[in-house]
Amino acid sequence: MGEGMRKKVKKIQLFGSKKVIKDRIKGSLKKLQFSRIKKQYLSSRSVCRVTFLLPNAAAPDARQVTLAGDFNNWSVKATPMKRIKNGDYSVNLNLKPGRGYRFRYFIDGCRWENDWNADRYEQNPYGGDDSIVVV
Repeated sequence: MGEGMRKKVKKIQLFGSKKVIKDRIKGSLKKLQFSRIKKQYLSSRSVCRVTFLLPNAAAPDARQVTLAGDFNNWSVKATPMKRIKNGDYSVNLNLKPGRGYRFRYFIDGCRWENDWNADRYEQNPYGGDDSIVVV
């Protein structure tokens, strides 16, 4: 076996096949897209429309998801999220720009979930972390 062939074999042993590498990359991208926050600053008002989205993968068996945070006085009933066609949960809120808002997703009335792509996280007084969206 020539030197060039040995290097190729060694690379395959280290990293796996191209298919495995592609699958790993796709898996990493899916993790990055696990949850999404979209911000749209409206010119007509000093408001930012924020879309919160909790993907189906975060709560595949959920029957109800609500959004609780500073913007609704941490009410677990005030901001229900709507299940969309692909199984994700979504809600739009108009928030005043210039500050960060603490929030979390409340799933089936018993489980809290943070947003994996929040702008940052801050410790809460209950020993956990809250997601922060900055607008």
